[in-house]
Amino acid sequence: MPGGMMIPAGRNMPAAGRIGGLASYAASLGQNMMDGQHQLAVMQQHQQQHQNHGQQQQAATTGSDAPDPHHNELLMESKSGSDNMEGGIGSGSGGEELQEEDLSLQRPRKKRYHRHTQHQIQELEAFFKEFPHPDDKQRKELSRELGLEPLQVKFWFQNKRTQMKTQQERQENTQLRAENEKLRAENARYKDALTNAACPNCGGPATAVIGEMSFDEHHLRIENMRLRDEIDRISAIAANLHHHGAAAGFDKPLVIELAVAAMEELVRMAQLGEPLWVPALVDGAAPETLNEEEYARGFPRGVGPKSPELRSEASRETVVVIMNHVNLVEMLMDVNQWSTLFSSIVSRAATLEVLSTGVAGNYNGALQLMTAEFQMPSPLVPTRESQFVRYCKQHPDGGWAVVDVSLDGLRAGGAAGARGRRRPSGCLIQEMPNGYSRVTWVEHAEADDAMVHELYRPLVSSGLAFGARRWAAALERQCERLASAMASGVPAVPAAGDAGVVTSAEGRRSMLRLAERMVASFCGGVTASTTHQWTTLSGSGPEDVRVMTRKSVDDPGRPPGIILNAATSFWLPVPPARVFSFLRDDATRSEWDILSNGGDVQEMAHIANGRDQGNAVSLLRVNNANSNQSNMLILQECCTDATGSYVIYAPVDVVAMNVVLNGGDPDYVALLPSGFAILPDGPGAGATGGGSLLTVAFQILVDSVPTAKLSLGSVATVNSLIACTVERIKAALAADTAGGGR
Repeated sequence: MPGGMMIPAGRNMPAAGRIGGLASYAASLGQNMMDGQHQLAVMQQHQQQHQNHGQQQQAATTGSDAPDPHHNELLMESKSGSDNMEGGIGSGSGGEELQEEDLSLQRPRKKRYHRHTQHQIQELEAFFKEFPHPDDKQRKELSRELGLEPLQVKFWFQNKRTQMKTQQERQENTQLRAENEKLRAENARYKDALTNAACPNCGGPATAVIGEMSFDEHHLRIENMRLRDEIDRISAIAANLHHHGAAAGFDKPLVIELAVAAMEELVRMAQLGEPLWVPALVDGAAPETLNEEEYARGFPRGVGPKSPELRSEASRETVVVIMNHVNLVEMLMDVNQWSTLFSSIVSRAATLEVLSTGVAGNYNGALQLMTAEFQMPSPLVPTRESQFVRYCKQHPDGGWAVVDVSLDGLRAGGAAGARGRRRPSGCLIQEMPNGYSRVTWVEHAEADDAMVHELYRPLVSSGLAFGARRWAAALERQCERLASAMASGVPAVPAAGDAGVVTSAEGRRSMLRLAERMVASFCGGVTASTTHQWTTLSGSGPEDVRVMTRKSVDDPGRPPGIILNAATSFWLPVPPARVFSFLRDDATRSEWDILSNGGDVQEMAHIANGRDQGNAVSLLRVNNANSNQSNMLILQECCTDATGSYVIYAPVDVVAMNVVLNGGDPDYVALLPSGFAILPDGPGAGATGGGSLLTVAFQILVDSVPTAKLSLGSVATVNSLIACTVERIKAALAADTAGGGR
């Protein structure tokens, strides 16, 4: 072959197609014969370009040892024409050299990998922690900052996500293998125990004992397999959900295992009777209480050891409620509906993470991480905060169970120094005819009651303050209230001689919704909860009146300005039922209500929302004795159950109330609720015996400007108002008791 051949740079073949382009390459050789010296100069020039291009490729790095295949293809296609020249230019003029070059073209070339610098990798890693899925704009910005191509950034993030997923799957497989080894060891231990079993009397083979052990072992294995299948099923559902939320501090398999164990314990505790549960000495006076010794024998492992620094309390109560099981499960698994349903107990609640939404279109298998704050209607009882997992399951008999259990034991050092924890607590729900449900409620907790005032200590230590009876009673009362709100053929009852003010079902429901928000606001504001961010002021007086203040801004449910709240709790030697009857009676309202200014109170509308006649929502009008017309309306709700009673009221604007009565949205009506919470003074008192623990609370707007400063005169006025009200109530009830009752 004649020497002096050269391939023009513009006709180079791409690196990815060298083998397939041999024919066109050979044809080009005959058309490009040149002088040998000129060929040598061109070869040196292309060799220098190839070295420079290799140095540029060596400077770029990639964050992964196994880059994306599309990434490698892009890199091969981006090589300069000088790379191809290495396999296409002969150093001589003979045919052997051409054959050698042709063979070298057919040999696969080793792929070149780009490696990013340490700085680039650090920046990419930091960005990945915040945004694992960057968009085009973010990738372009990163490429400009780091000196990379946008596709390089895109492929790096793809490879990083693949690497993280692989590591997670490897960790889960390791945990499953460990569980498998644990089960194998347990199986071997059972076999060894069966092989070495002997009669304790004669030392011979214990045939009968072996048979009994085999029977027990068979049942244990069946139970173990069932629990393992349930854990695997929930794990499979949870694996399909990817979260980067507040539950990152917990090991998800451990959370699932804890929830399954808690469900088993709750079901057994709800179904077993004596001797695990000790009935009340007086029928109906107190709920069933737990026999701690029997519990330790029946649940040796439980969900963790009990803390010796905390007091244990457990109780059980069964009620029949007017709500079908499907709606009841839905309300318990929706955090907003649940906190509204139990507004007298739950002051704050939130769902941290949903690990499983359930299967088959319902909540069977639903698993949630939650946080909540539980309260008593008194500033003298601290709230109880808990972070727990809630698990819902449908059982083979058609019943449902919802269980809560604290997560403190899963976090390193979480249980140490805790003020309390919830052991498996919740309810079993059984369907009954005509839309009713039978609910068995179990509450099991450990708490530190050192900060509880001595006035409330007997009630709290008995388990009535946070126990199963209070939860069950609140559920029963709220279900009756919801049934009343949904009833369309039950009109509001007007006062005698007055036209009905609630003429439609929509107006009735709006009025009940407004009263519901009023009750929730009162219960949350009267306790030591951190929900409303109250600040205790100094110098609140010697009567132990708690005065707190807050600023209301952009809150449609409250008037704007500075709101002052005053609350106090005290004991009365009068049964709770009599106190409740006195406070809700319109005829005796002027004896304690200073704001009515001595005028008569007329009931304009009355909506019954329960079987007890004391459960009702009323719209009152105050007839001022010094004026011929009245512009003051009062919305009031009275409610009572086996654990306590409430009389809660709030002044409302006439125009706003007319909108509500016509079916308008009640959420924009500003309310400042005040009222009373009435509790028995001990576990054996009940509603008709013993004394009462009465909490009085007022909320008053002292300035309509949120930025105004609170004056000491306003504090003194509110303090004087609540002190005067307390004295009037004491005097009126003392006279009532001396006169033999009303």
